[in-house]
Parts: sequence; C-alpha cells; structure tokens
Amino acid sequence: MRFRLYKMRPFREFKTLKVYFIQNRIALALGLSSLLLVDALQLFIPRIIKKSVDALTIGQAHMRLLVIYALAIVGIALTMAIFRYVWRYLVFGHARKVEEALRNRIYRHLQTLSLRFYWQVKTGDLMARAVNDIDAVRMAAGMGLVAMTDGVVLGLATIGFMLYIDVKLTLISLIPTPFIVYFTLIITRRIGKGFRQVQQGFSEVTESVREAFAGIRVIKAYNRQSWEYGRVRQKGETYVKYNLELAKNLAIFFPLMTLFTNLGLALVIWIGGRLTILGNITTGDFVAFISYLNLLMWPLMALGWVTNLIQRGSASMRRINALLEEVPEITNRTSHPYTGPIRGRIELRGVSFYYPQKEEPALRDITLTIGAGQTVAIVGGVGSGKSTLLHTLPRLVEIEQGLMLIDGIPVHEIDLANLRRSIGFVTQEPHVFSDTILNNILFGRQGTSEDWIKTVLEVSQMASEIDSFPQGIYTLLGERGSTLSGGQRQRLTIARALISNPPILILDDALSQVDTRTETAILNGVLEMRLGKTNIIVSHRLSTLRKADIVYVLKSGDLVEQGDHQTLLAAGQEYTRLYERLELTEELEDGR
Repeated sequence: MRFRLYKMRPFREFKTLKVYFIQNRIALALGLSSLLLVDALQLFIPRIIKKSVDALTIGQAHMRLLVIYALAIVGIALTMAIFRYVWRYLVFGHARKVEEALRNRIYRHLQTLSLRFYWQVKTGDLMARAVNDIDAVRMAAGMGLVAMTDGVVLGLATIGFMLYIDVKLTLISLIPTPFIVYFTLIITRRIGKGFRQVQQGFSEVTESVREAFAGIRVIKAYNRQSWEYGRVRQKGETYVKYNLELAKNLAIFFPLMTLFTNLGLALVIWIGGRLTILGNITTGDFVAFISYLNLLMWPLMALGWVTNLIQRGSASMRRINALLEEVPEITNRTSHPYTGPIRGRIELRGVSFYYPQKEEPALRDITLTIGAGQTVAIVGGVGSGKSTLLHTLPRLVEIEQGLMLIDGIPVHEIDLANLRRSIGFVTQEPHVFSDTILNNILFGRQGTSEDWIKTVLEVSQMASEIDSFPQGIYTLLGERGSTLSGGQRQRLTIARALISNPPILILDDALSQVDTRTETAILNGVLEMRLGKTNIIVSHRLSTLRKADIVYVLKSGDLVEQGDHQTLLAAGQEYTRLYERLELTEELEDGR
C-alpha cells in the first residue's frame, strides 16, 4: 500500500501534536519559563565580568569588590543550575508524554483498520513508524523546542546586549550570518531527504529481521541460514549507506557553523582590539563583547540543530500522519446501531467478495440460511471460499455485494463490538500469546469462575494435560505458543472461544492437528455444551459432517450444494466426491 505523500511543509505536519501540547500546557509553560530565566541569567554574567575587568584596568578593584562579583557569578550559576534542572525535567518530560500519547494513538488506530490494510502493509514498516519515527518526533518536541527557544530568544537578547556595547562591532561580528543561513537551507534540505531514506531503510531492515525470526523453523529445516543472512545483511548495508549519507551532511553542517561563528570572532578580535587600543571602548566592554559573541555561538548552532530536528521530526510525522489518516474500512454505519442480544440466525442473500488485485471473486452470489441453534458444516476443496465466507460473518472482511442479516437485522446495522462479542471464532492458524495458559484462555475477561474454566478445559480436552505443565494453568508459554504442540494450540484457542459461550461459534478447520478420536470427543462436548446455540464448522472429518443439521458445499467461490448429510450423499454430486475422498483418507490413516 502506498501512503499519501505530502509536500515539504515541516511545521504543518506537527498539527497532530497540538492536542498534546494543550494537555501539557502548564508543565510546558513552567518549563519554558525556567528555560527563559536561565537564558536571561546567562546574559548578566558578561556584564559582571565587564565591571570586574574595568575595575582592575583602572586600578579601582579591591578584595571586597572582587568577592562580591565572584559571589554574584556563583549565585547566578546556582540559580541557573536549579532552573536548568526544572526546564529539562518539564520540557523533556513533556516530550516523553507526547511520545507515549502518540504511540498509544497509533496502536489504537491500527486496531480499527481492517484486514485488507494489513494484507497490503508490511509489519516491519508499521513497527518502524511506531518506534523510530516516534523517537524522531520526541526529539523534535523536546530538544527541538528547547533549541528553537534558545536560538530565537537567547540569540536576539545576546545581539541586543552586543548592540548596547557597540553597534559597529556588532554589525561586523554578524557578517558571516548570511552565509550561515544560506548553507543551513541547503544542507538541511539534504538532511530532510536523507532522513526519509533512513526511515524507509529502517522499515525494510525491521521487516526482514521479523520475517527471518518468524520463519526460523523453515529456514533451519531447509538449511537456508546463509541465504537468509545474506538477505538481512543486504538490507542492513543499504540502511547503513543511507545513514552514512545523512552523517556526511551532518558532518559538513556543524563544522561550517563553527567556522563561520569563529570567523566572526576573529573579525571582532581584529577590529575590536584596535577600538580598545584607541580607547573607543573599554577593556571590560571588549571582554564582555567577546563573552556575548561566544554566547551567541550556541543560538546560531541551536538554529541549525533545530532545523535538523524539525526536518527529522517532520519526515517522521509525515509518515505517522499518513498512517493516522488511513480510514477504517469496517465501522458502524449507523448512528444508533443495534446493541441488543443476538440469538444466532444468519442469512446471506447474494453475497459476493473480491480480494485486492483479484479479478475472480472469492465468493460469488452466496445465498444461504442458518437457523438459530443449528449446527452447520461447510465443506469444499482448497480455495473454495470456506474461510472467506466465515470471515464475512464477524465483518473481518466487508462484503461488496449482497446482504447479510443476523436475527433478521442487516449486519451493518448491528454494533460492531456487539457483533464480534457474540461470535467465537477459532481460525485455521491458532494464535497463542506469550502469556500464561490462563490468560490465553480468559483473553482479558473478568469475573469467570474456576468451575467454568475447568468445564471449558474439559470440553476442549486440555484439562488432563495442563497438570503436566510446570506451573499448571499458570505456566508461561513461549512466543506464539512455541512450547505447545499444534494440537495443543488448537485446543487452547477452542477453550478461549468457549469461555464466553457466545451465541455463534465458528470453528474454521480448528481441529486439523488433533487425532480423530480427540476431535470426536471435543465436538461431542462442544455440541452438548452449546445446545440451542449456533455452531458453524469447517472440517474434513466424516464424524463432523454426519453431526451437522445442514451441510453447505462450496466450489471455487460458488455454493453448489446444500442439505443434510444423507440427502447430499444420495445426490451423488460434489459432496459425494468430497465425502469419498475423505473416507479413503481416514481409512488410510486408520491403517497406518
């Protein structure tokens, strides 16, 4: 998926952060006030030095006066230290709060986006936006704000003090400024482009590493470690190349800034020294002027630094804004959706669905009815549309043609949260989280009794195995349930679906990795527990098909047959051919 590209308007990209600045306005105001106070105090130190030097020059200095000046500098330094701590804590703390709020907002928004979005966007790119880009925004919101305040306020105030000492000398010292501005504009433009490349490179490296670790079993099984290492290394080398290009521009930028600021200092020493000798300005004024000029170096550097931070932050905010502007495809379509109880009657009328960039539909003009409390089996060959059909029921994907009703209510008029809360969905590939067995079953639900948890575990045939785990039901599982077998993961996800005993249960080939006897025991327990509730099962086991009240047969996205097991078997068509193949497969399995 290509996110929308923006023109180069750095500050416009930061409008997204306005709400966080308003929320933190008190702490931010106190922090910036402390920063301004520190800047103001810095300006008085050269004035004290001027008085000290002048007193020493004309021979009016004495120990008591020098002690007073020294104590004044120490007092200012201590005050600056206190308020510097305050502004660093409050301003950088504000930046961390912006980081936290923005990351939460991104994650919350990502959860609203449909599966279609995730089919087209790499996980590594999303991770890069949620980590690296947010870090760049944090730097802009914290250090960038400080550098901009220092660059403007301290810079202008310092120039004001310099003008007060000598206008001509001030103008001479500022001769390099136009060159600084010119080179800053050129180099920061390159920095902005380079940083966008770095962020894209980071996305690609992250995705490559994620894929490598996710597929480590396959990589080892095929002995392709060297090949996979080469892929990741190539992405890493490209990322390093982008970083070196960026570092080259940064390496040019700061030495140039130092060169021009020191050029101004050289002019001041040359011309200002002559003015001092001629008596046009006092020695103290000259020393104070040099101090102010040295003080001015940081604001000039800060303006360059803030430009760099803003460019980086703007590039990152552009990527983040593009993500936040993605519109959820699947939402409540009415202002007052149905939030009442759902019984489980399902009707599909002429439903069709297309996958992105596919000309042929995955589902074509499907019309069927599932009565509340019925147990239905859906069968068909690979690619027949079984899983796609099941994904349309909780609106994980959105139908493009036709009408779907639940309990006679169009599915788009049912509150999305209520709809999904009323459906227990066990997918083909069971997903187990890196958490305890208990938390994987409860999945954040509160108030579930121990007796009900035991019942669910018994029905899913997990109860007898849990005692063999080190901490029983409190055993912490590995990533994606790697410490469990495939069959155990499937049974655990079935227990998760049963824990709320929803009106509608969908088992999408959810027992493919358990043996026939265990599958029969589980299905018997599930159907007994769920009498009067709707069950939709995709299975390739004969015992399941015989138990179904009605069987729907799909082929290449079309609904080609429907009826009970005996009726379809007697018809001698697609279902019969599927049934005979399944029967032969089970005979071969039993004969092993």
